[in-house]
Amino acid sequence: MELIYEKSRAGRRGVLLPASDVPTAAVLPKSLLRAESARLPELSELETVRHFTNLSRRNFSVDTNFYPLGSCTMKYNSKAIEEAAKLFGDFHPMTALLPGGERYAQGNLAMVHHLGELLTEITGMDEVTCQPLAGAHGEMTGIMLIAAYHRAKGNKKRYVIVPDSSHGTNPASAAMAGYEIITIPSAPYGDMDLDEFKAKMNGEVAAVMMTCPNTLGLFNPHIREICDIAHSFDALVYYDGANTNAILGKVRPGDLGFDVIHLNLHKTFGTPHGAGGPGSGPVGVKQALVPFLPMPRVVKKDGAYSLETDNAASIGRVSSFFGNFGVMVKAYAYILMLGRQGLIKVSEQAVLNANYIMSQLKSHYDLPYDFTCMHECVFSASRQLKHGVHAIDIAKYLIDRGFHPPTVYFPLNVKEAIMIEPTETESKETIDAFIAVMKEAAEMAEKDPEALHQAPVTMPVTRLDETKAAREQAVCYSKW
Repeated sequence: MELIYEKSRAGRRGVLLPASDVPTAAVLPKSLLRAESARLPELSELETVRHFTNLSRRNFSVDTNFYPLGSCTMKYNSKAIEEAAKLFGDFHPMTALLPGGERYAQGNLAMVHHLGELLTEITGMDEVTCQPLAGAHGEMTGIMLIAAYHRAKGNKKRYVIVPDSSHGTNPASAAMAGYEIITIPSAPYGDMDLDEFKAKMNGEVAAVMMTCPNTLGLFNPHIREICDIAHSFDALVYYDGANTNAILGKVRPGDLGFDVIHLNLHKTFGTPHGAGGPGSGPVGVKQALVPFLPMPRVVKKDGAYSLETDNAASIGRVSSFFGNFGVMVKAYAYILMLGRQGLIKVSEQAVLNANYIMSQLKSHYDLPYDFTCMHECVFSASRQLKHGVHAIDIAKYLIDRGFHPPTVYFPLNVKEAIMIEPTETESKETIDAFIAVMKEAAEMAEKDPEALHQAPVTMPVTRLDETKAAREQAVCYSKW
């Protein structure tokens, strides 16, 4: 595609602006002015629209392609929830914080409060804060709450336990909060090794961070015992909510013994995910942690909603306003639209789809943990590696065939990992087409491995040095 600067022709205009009516007294000082005018492309409106429209069509998105990105729940985002968010588009999030502003913000505060109540019921927690802006931000908030709890009790805690299959943000969040990390390896059945956990658990452990089901897509049958052991040392148990799509309406983390949970509204509850945001990572807690929740909190008294801002025990504000308000509206609409039975159906269908893919592909790819999975399944390309084909080669080939690649090389405890999460929103026809291409890639690995090494061949660029691309980004047009 010709770059927009290369389309430029001197004198072409997409818009005609009126003459400036700013008085000369308002002229900016020379120190703030450019030495020369910005060199911007000169195009008609039609050329500009076509350029960006065609550019957008080169992107993969849930609206255009199957997006089986494991552990990220890239589900379709219904347009009804987008419409719901527009209803609040003119409201400024600072209104409720202005003197007398709460009277104008009752509807907005009611939505935040009711969303918190719904998420409390779904997770089995006692209260929820909607301030955190993403999953990792929610994790950090949760660990800060755990640290505040231990400080208030005078506990001397040094460690946080994580399984080796955990999301990388788990140990990162704990380390940022000042804790040292103890990593527990996976047992042959795919869950955290229970005997190793018991051996490492001690009175200096502040928390155990777990994803259940874990990143292998497996539900830990010992989870209640793990929580009880942690509690016997006055340690808290943190639930990484990235995989909540697997258990909606089936089990509540709070009932299993978890004390803290973050949810990814931009994954589990239908709001857009990807391209850097927007995200939302509400955190739910049990009663012992409620005093430490971020301020301000939306509270209901005598039928009216207000903001509680005075609490010396609070960890303080963790984001501006009340979090990503628009994302919260979308999740709220999603939950109300589906209702209890609809949310249960979400997890049932997601789990069914993942097990269907697993059963269809395990004769073509190695399956390190051959058990009934939850919402995602993890294969290994070790069999293909014997022919010189890596997981990344298969991922790149999928791009040529119209599918976004699944997650590769994660979790780290699976060699040449290929992590597939179909979600509940894909049809059987789409899933069957994906399975057919995965089988095709496996056969090509044996018969024509070089073709996979060249993929993708249908894109504007083929194989990139991805590390260099991330570290040495060229953000300026090189010819100018």
